[in-house]
Amino acid sequence: MAQEAETIVGAENGTKAGSVVFTAVKPWLVVEAPKANDAVQFYKAAFGAEEVSRVNHPKRKADQDLPLVLSAELKLGSSTVVVSDLTDDVSAPVKTAVTGSVFCLETEDVETAVAKAVAAGAVSEGEISEGEGACCGGRVGKVKDPYGNVWLICSPSKKCTDVAA
Repeated sequence: MAQEAETIVGAENGTKAGSVVFTAVKPWLVVEAPKANDAVQFYKAAFGAEEVSRVNHPKRKADQDLPLVLSAELKLGSSTVVVSDLTDDVSAPVKTAVTGSVFCLETEDVETAVAKAVAAGAVSEGEISEGEGACCGGRVGKVKDPYGNVWLICSPSKKCTDVAA
C-alpha cells in the first residue's frame, strides 16, 4: 500500500517516486504567548541571531494589545529558525500545549558561547564536558533558554569533520 502511494504521488507531479528533494529544514519554536518577541530578543543577544522577517497576528492591534507573533524568521549561522507565540487562533501554524525543543549549535569557543547565553538569560545546566555522541562528540555545554528550549553548544569533533570530508 505504501509503495502504491509513493507511485501515485510521484505520478501526479511527473517525478519519479521517492525523488523529493528538500532544500532546507526550518525548526519552528513555539513559546507561550505573548513571549515570542522576548524570545526573539533573547536569541539575538544569546546566539547572535539576525531577524530576517516577522508576521504579527492580524487581529491584534499594537495600540490595544501586545501583538502576537505568528512567525519571526531568524538567521542563526547558516540556518533558519522560526519563532511564534502559542495561540488558539485557527490561523496559527501550530495548536499545541507542548513547548520546548533541543538544538545543537557548533562553535570552536564553547565556553564563550555558553557564557554569552547565560549573560542573556539562559540557565547553564551542568559543566562543559566532552560529549559522547551529543553534537558529534566534541566539547558540550548545555543551557536552557527562558522559553523551555535546551541548547547544546558543541565544538566540532574530529569525528564530525572526518564524516563531512
